[in-house]
Amino acid sequence: MNRIEINKNACKGCGLCVAACPKKILELSKTESNDKGYFVAAVAEPSQCIACAFCAEMCPDCAITVFKDKA
Repeated sequence: MNRIEINKNACKGCGLCVAACPKKILELSKTESNDKGYFVAAVAEPSQCIACAFCAEMCPDCAITVFKDKA
């Protein structure tokens, strides 16, 4: 299964990844914040990820890593 990892402490909650996702599976958490107090990005529907990596490309803080299935 494709997978997205978000470095919570590097994320500043800008939302660029949310806007870039063509499947609309990312969201800004309303409850989880990092050490700096930012509400961080989260994957709402991990099974829907197509591993396009648009989210990682848009992230100005390089807080997102996308892993694609080798199948």
